[in-house]
Amino acid sequence: MQITITEATPAQKKTIPVDDSKLGFGKIFTDHMFLMHYTEGRGWHDASIEPYRDFALDPACMCFHYGQEFFEGMKAYRGENGSIYLFRPTENIRRMNMSAERLCAPHIDEKVFLDALSKLICLDRNWIPKSEGTSLYVRPTMIATERALGVHSSSQFIFYIILCPVGAYYPEGFSPTKIYVTEEYVRAVRGGVGDCKAAGNYAASLYAAKKASEMGYTQVLWLDAIERKYVEEVGTSNIFFVIDNTLVTPPLSGSILPGVTRDSVIHLAESWGVPVAERPISIDDLITKQKEGRLTEAFASGTAAIVSPIGHIFYKDTEYAIGDGGVGAITDRLYHEILHIQYGKTEDPFGWRVEICG
Repeated sequence: MQITITEATPAQKKTIPVDDSKLGFGKIFTDHMFLMHYTEGRGWHDASIEPYRDFALDPACMCFHYGQEFFEGMKAYRGENGSIYLFRPTENIRRMNMSAERLCAPHIDEKVFLDALSKLICLDRNWIPKSEGTSLYVRPTMIATERALGVHSSSQFIFYIILCPVGAYYPEGFSPTKIYVTEEYVRAVRGGVGDCKAAGNYAASLYAAKKASEMGYTQVLWLDAIERKYVEEVGTSNIFFVIDNTLVTPPLSGSILPGVTRDSVIHLAESWGVPVAERPISIDDLITKQKEGRLTEAFASGTAAIVSPIGHIFYKDTEYAIGDGGVGAITDRLYHEILHIQYGKTEDPFGWRVEICG
């Protein structure tokens, strides 16, 4: 598919931040965006890269009323030699098409998707920050735009990609966070859309996250929606524990997002000879292991933070330290190994790093 490129004029261009330490996360956006339309019977059309701008949407657009919208999260990295890299982009593209399938939206050709990503990022490459730990966050999104009221699958969609230079996702940076276990609220249920990056999943998480924040905790540890017993995710990330020197994570049971970073963590750990178990783990069993000294590390994994160590868990009015409350050895090694692969600082035995701008 031909992509029309209209570059921003000097008057439309914004000032690129010079202090990477003040980037924050998701607050600053680059000069350009990718945009493509879908019409039933015609397919995808009018692919373009153009100056970042507001949308004009009809108030009756179905995305506003029935939640037919979903997205992905990716990053672009500036290597030491000036090259620009993506990390496993094909996996994100495939996952977005899985979300599209579940939410009755059209698939996007993988080659068109990757071509759009590459052209947009390379055009705005000057926005990619240079400090380690910083990157260019990439947000591909699809929304239903048919003008109609009445519950059915939309016949029209917009697919777009926006970019923002980012620093650390959590204010703590790569430091242990504190998480709150909620028994009252749930994120997703098996048979629903918990294994998609559907916008509604995030809306459902906000109230519990607000309550946790008010109590001084960084994120919520979600339990399964049926028994309120088994650990599923933490915040918007996958969860891992080191128990008896084995890396344990809940299985992908339909209510857990199949994280690209999660998969990367598993592959890396197994390549190092670290035992990995994908199995259900109840919150009560987890607390028992903590009391017995057998739970030595915990961390979240996701695109935004890569690996985020967990130092404390609050459950039933009691706060429990994970190990010594600091960053564990496996957590630290995983974080830095993935980071170095992403920035081109080490060998990439799995072929995860993709150079898009030389």
